[in-house]
Amino acid sequence: MLTTPSMETLARVEVLADLEPVVDELMQAHEAKRVLWFPSDLLAPAPDTDPDKYVKELRGRAAGISMPARVALALNTLTEEGLPHFHRLLATYLGGDTFWAKWTNLWTAEEDRHGAVLHDYSRDSRILENPVLERMQFEYLKAGFEPTWDKDPYRVFVYTTLQERATQVSHANTGKLASVHEPLIGDVLSNVAKEEARHYTFYRTIFKEVLERDPSRALASAAEIMPSIDMPGVNMPHFREMADVIRRAGIYGPRDYLRIVEEQIKFWAIDALTGLDEVGKRAQEKILAIPARLERVAEVMESRSKAKSFSFAVAFGKEFAMA
Repeated sequence: MLTTPSMETLARVEVLADLEPVVDELMQAHEAKRVLWFPSDLLAPAPDTDPDKYVKELRGRAAGISMPARVALALNTLTEEGLPHFHRLLATYLGGDTFWAKWTNLWTAEEDRHGAVLHDYSRDSRILENPVLERMQFEYLKAGFEPTWDKDPYRVFVYTTLQERATQVSHANTGKLASVHEPLIGDVLSNVAKEEARHYTFYRTIFKEVLERDPSRALASAAEIMPSIDMPGVNMPHFREMADVIRRAGIYGPRDYLRIVEEQIKFWAIDALTGLDEVGKRAQEKILAIPARLERVAEVMESRSKAKSFSFAVAFGKEFAMA
C-alpha cells in the first residue's frame, strides 16, 4: 500500500514528539549561555552623556559607512524584522502545550529584538532612508513567505539550520565592514550574530537527533533543501540586486553557502550513515554530491561577474560601482 503524504507527515511528527526531552535540555543549555540584551542596552548613551552630543557623534562616525555595508544593513534589518512573523512555519508542527512551543516562542522573542535594534540603529545613525525602509518592510510582510517545504517538518529544521548559519555569517561580516568607521554597529551585529549562532546550534542538533531516529526519511528531506535555499527576504523589493551587492562586497555569497553545507555534511556525518533504504541511499548520494556542484556554481558566477553600478532608494539613491 502506498504511503500518503499525510501519513508521511504524521510519522515525522511522531519523531518530533519523541524529541521533546532533547528540546528541553537544549533550551536549558541555550538560556544558560545567553546574556539577554535589549536594544536600549546596546544603543543608549552612557549615563551623564549629553544625548544630543551622543547622536551627533554617532552620525558623524556613521557617515563613513560604505554603500555596500549600508545595503547589507538594510537587507539584514528587513530580514530580521520579518522572521518573527513567519514563526508559524515552525508552530504548525510543534504543537501547543509542549517544549516545542516554548522553544518557538523563545526563538520568536529573541529574533524580534534583532530587527528592533537594527531598525533603531538605522534611525539614530541616519545611514538609511527610514521611510523607504519602512515601506519595504510593509511590502515584504504583505508578500509573505510560503516556501514549498513548509509541509515537511524535517525540511523545516534543515532549512532553519542553513538559514541561521547564513544569517550569522552575514551579520558578522557586515559588522566587520561597517565597524571600520563606526564601532557601535560592530558591537550590535556581534551580539546579533552570537545569538544566531546559538539558534543554529539548536536546529542542527535537533536534525542530528532526527537522523538518528529516522535516517532515510530525514536524508530525503535534507536532499530537497540543501542544494540551495532562498532566504526569508526573497520576496522583499530589490532583494536580488541587494544580494548581488552583498556577494560582491564579500559579505555573503555562494562560497559561504558551500562552506555551510560542508559543515552540516560533516556534523551530521552523512557519509557514515548506514541502514538506509533505497530512498535514503539515493538522498545520501545526492547530498554528498552537492559541494562539487556548489563549487561549479561559484566558479561560473565569479567568472561571469562584471563591474556594475547600483542605486537603491533606501540608501538615498546614491549610485556606486562595484567590481
